[in-house]
Amino acid sequence: MLVVRPASPADLDHLLELAILSGPGFTSLPEDPDALADRLELSQASFEGRVPWQEAWYTLMLEDGDTGDIDGVGSVKATVGLKRPFFSFRVVNNTVQSPSLGVKLDHQTLVLVNECTGWTEVGSLFLKADRRKGGAGRLLSQSRYMLIGAQPELFADNVLAELRGVFTPDGACPFWDHVAHKFFPMEFDHADRMTGSTDKQFILDLAPRHPIYTELLPEPARAVIGKVHPQGVPAMALLESEGFRPNGLVDIFDAGPTVACGRDNIRTVRDARRLTVQIVEGVEAELPALISTDSVAAFRAVRAKADIDGDAVRLTAETAAALKVRGGDTVRVKS
Repeated sequence: MLVVRPASPADLDHLLELAILSGPGFTSLPEDPDALADRLELSQASFEGRVPWQEAWYTLMLEDGDTGDIDGVGSVKATVGLKRPFFSFRVVNNTVQSPSLGVKLDHQTLVLVNECTGWTEVGSLFLKADRRKGGAGRLLSQSRYMLIGAQPELFADNVLAELRGVFTPDGACPFWDHVAHKFFPMEFDHADRMTGSTDKQFILDLAPRHPIYTELLPEPARAVIGKVHPQGVPAMALLESEGFRPNGLVDIFDAGPTVACGRDNIRTVRDARRLTVQIVEGVEAELPALISTDSVAAFRAVRAKADIDGDAVRLTAETAAALKVRGGDTVRVKS
């Protein structure tokens, strides 16, 4: 059985492996052991309630309960933009016209903004290639919303997700090469690392102060604005199924889109029910349900068959053991 559980410092080697597999442009998974170790320490402190809720960053691991293999990672950052700015480009459409000439033109521009201060961010969703079928990705993705729903007061009213922009098969990034690199004279990977490890002052120092007219950009750059990396298309579909929609913001380095949804309007947050556990020998349900614990500190999630009867849910001993719950405990269930 696949189980989503909190990450711990002992997961460093597994997280580094996933970071290497994720490839270029995956800002939240740098190939930096020290940065990843710090993140795992913060995650453990977050689950244990040892940091202010606004500073919490919860990292979740997808584990095969039979083999112990770690096959994926996901995360929830309680807030963004409070200690470090959360920069984006807003795609703005401007209409100009000259009645005397009978001319009307629509110009698209990119404007540097810092609009999402204090929002919650879901991200870092990555699975090994052989786990991208059979529902593992959906389990890992939805587990983040089950975590939010367990204690909504620990998260912001608005939730966003940034998706990786387009890269070519050889690792080049058209938007970076033709646009961002003109303002940030360094390698993409260097800028990417600085985004996660500094106060982002370099962005404020070097980013364009005036709107960028996209008509003036080379076609390869224009074509990828707001587009998702091919590996991110399934993640985009999962986000859309939860109610997330593009909000007009794109990443300043690779032009990948930002999507957003109100916390309480996320489908999994809204529809999951709190039910009391009854442990039985067998369950007759035809389809598995998404089941998680009802607290952040002891969070675990699985997809398993469950019989719902009023305010109770019947689980097998195997499912209860995977969740580390007992009869009479409360779990959250989305069927």
